[in-house]
Amino acid sequence: MIIYNVTAKVDPGIADKWMHWLKEEHLGEMMRTGLFSDYRLCRLMEQDESEGVTFVIQYHCDSIEHYQTYVHEHAPHMRKKTQEKFGNHFAAFRTVMEVIN
Repeated sequence: MIIYNVTAKVDPGIADKWMHWLKEEHLGEMMRTGLFSDYRLCRLMEQDESEGVTFVIQYHCDSIEHYQTYVHEHAPHMRKKTQEKFGNHFAAFRTVMEVIN
């Protein structure tokens, strides 16, 4: 299994709005690509949140090919939509992991 991990630090003033959008729109849109089998949404704990609230979304893929298809066919559009909606009020970085056991 492959995990596509997105870590986002969101300005405290829009954290509730961001979370609402994530739950009501974005996660469903990601799952409707048909490339992810599941996801997990987390909030980092024991962090200084004065500069932002940090969330982690882990999307599970059955194969690296599914992940690569997402990156090539869907990611640019998804990232553009997020940037247009929230501008510079968040920062995200992405990593890819392979589950070993």
